[in-house]
Amino acid sequence: MNNFRKYWQSFKEYLQIEKNASPYTVKYYLNDLEGFFSFLNAEGIANLYEVDGRIVRVFLNALYDQQLSRRSVSRKISTLRTFYKYLEREDVVTTNPFSAIRLPKTESTIPGFLYTKELEKLFEVNDLTHPLGQRDQALLELLYATGMRVSECQQLVLENIDFFIGTVFVMGKGRKERYIPYGKFAEIALETYIQDGRKTLLAKSNQPTDVLFLNNRGFPLTERGIRDVLNRMVKKAALTVHVHPHKLRHTFATHLLNEGADLRSVQELLGHENLSTTQIYTHVTKDHLRRVYMKSHPRAND
Repeated sequence: MNNFRKYWQSFKEYLQIEKNASPYTVKYYLNDLEGFFSFLNAEGIANLYEVDGRIVRVFLNALYDQQLSRRSVSRKISTLRTFYKYLEREDVVTTNPFSAIRLPKTESTIPGFLYTKELEKLFEVNDLTHPLGQRDQALLELLYATGMRVSECQQLVLENIDFFIGTVFVMGKGRKERYIPYGKFAEIALETYIQDGRKTLLAKSNQPTDVLFLNNRGFPLTERGIRDVLNRMVKKAALTVHVHPHKLRHTFATHLLNEGADLRSVQELLGHENLSTTQIYTHVTKDHLRRVYMKSHPRAND
């Protein structure tokens, strides 16, 4: 394993500095590399340039023996393809043994989303006379109004919110910047929280910070904290569905498309690099599809 450590470190720096990869992406890439290096050591392979098509097939068989999902296997292959492409650039190897490997087809899943009535229950559970209730309402309104990722929400600072034009500045994956508009409900919730509840929470810590969302001790709310807030709201609303921050992102996209927003606009709002990523949200409810048909087809009605 020590023979490979320097390449592990240099690849990590490449992901962080040149690719601007998110901490989660770096973590998964490096974990996949650790597993691959362990496999090479077990096979008695001391150099990365020794890996050829035969070794790759043995490695793939080892992955399938672990009964990993197709998605996990696909990710590991993609990681190693990127790793060897980097090694080619650095003249460590002359060929990429993973370049000809076809990724296994992954199961196509439709993102879950909340219906309007389920959302209404969530919006009604918070005590808006209490600082934490004001914070939770602002958090919920903002996540649904913008469709931002939980990591993007957790990083927000006060100056990211522009009340004059009603937009929030977001730093997305790969440090890509975008501005997302928000509506009246989010505006009211944010103003109430910032002018009232946030000041009360901040006084508890006695440590100034411009981070937007604070915990009950006045310190910045973590991503785990945001998920816990949502879980508590779900319990209060007595919802039987599982709600996580990403489900609000799914709901944001689905509701926009169901109401006639074009795919390119939704792509830009979500911060997707490829349109194909956004197309997963083009599913619609049967009721909506029927309404569109009955309204639009010339011979749907008398």
